[in-house]
Amino acid sequence: MSAEIPAPQMGFPKIYQVIKNSLCTACGGCEAICPMQAAKVQLYDEANYNKFTPTVDEPTVVKLFSEISREDNYCANRQCYVDCDTCLACQNCLACERICPILDGFPGDDELDNVIDQRIGKSSIHGQDGGAVTGILKSLFEQGEIDAALSVSRNEDWETEVVVLTSAEQVASAAGTKYTYEPVLSELREVLQKYEKIAVVGTPCQAHAASLLRENLTDKIKLVIGLICMESFTYDDMGENIMPNIMGLDRKTVNKLDFAKGKFVAETDDDKALVPIKEIAHLARKPCHHCMDYTSYYADISVGSIGSPDGWSTIFIRNDIGKEYLDKAKGIEYHDKPIFMDIVVKLAAQKHKNNAWDYEKFNEVVWAGGEWTPEEHST
Repeated sequence: MSAEIPAPQMGFPKIYQVIKNSLCTACGGCEAICPMQAAKVQLYDEANYNKFTPTVDEPTVVKLFSEISREDNYCANRQCYVDCDTCLACQNCLACERICPILDGFPGDDELDNVIDQRIGKSSIHGQDGGAVTGILKSLFEQGEIDAALSVSRNEDWETEVVVLTSAEQVASAAGTKYTYEPVLSELREVLQKYEKIAVVGTPCQAHAASLLRENLTDKIKLVIGLICMESFTYDDMGENIMPNIMGLDRKTVNKLDFAKGKFVAETDDDKALVPIKEIAHLARKPCHHCMDYTSYYADISVGSIGSPDGWSTIFIRNDIGKEYLDKAKGIEYHDKPIFMDIVVKLAAQKHKNNAWDYEKFNEVVWAGGEWTPEEHST
């Protein structure tokens, strides 16, 4: 954090500590819940460099903190730091800290202790591996069980964007895993104004925040589908570096990305390129190195490929909501064999070990109103 930035007054939202220490996942939850629209997830540019993160092109919450970035921005009338031109000032309502996944913490060592059912499934629709998420959403749209779904789509250059799906016909446009991060929940505010039965598809941090938003803000979020996820990347790293430079591919020819057997795999129509995960892991987004949720613990349904045969999806049902909606989904074929749990448990433990930090102490300090320092991250 820049030395010019004043320490916040007591009571300032505790996400200040999350962002200051580069822990912000950019899930977009605070942007969705902030009544003043004072929180904004966007990419850093040169003007913001070194204010709250050492990485220029990583998305994080910046709007709220651009308003406390200079001492001459202090407003004696409001007794806070504001951008007087737009007056989108944090009012200390503290709503954002109720839905921040970092401030809520992580699952314990056993990420599967809330699984009530598990299945290996696939749909007839093209998607990542078994296409289960695509099939579930399409079926729920067709039955009127949902009227909107938040997800991520890509173009031929693998540039990604948050999309609001509103029909079964649109679902295929968001099929497949991109491994490039987008703040899915940042679009939720507008979606809540237009739709009543919303599904959210996202990474573990996004699924966590979505469940907290459902608990604290709205009952319009009907289903949260979490993706099994080791890490994600910015487009600059994935699209501009990993695919063209490290893997030697024209990204326009790539039609699928995947992690498999210790390798990162990019497939084209004619071939596939592989690189050891350890050679690109350091390029993952900074907050991913502090994440200790592999299987989307807080989702209603978690979906991935690990532990299932090729062409099938691993599905964990976490609660009664997940079971209700999965049972309603038609057109999903289920395998008669169980998930190979040993590999799931092994990779979850590996993520916990690699990313271990004392988040419980962090939250203890922050929730007590204290100041956390980066040196205290390691265990």
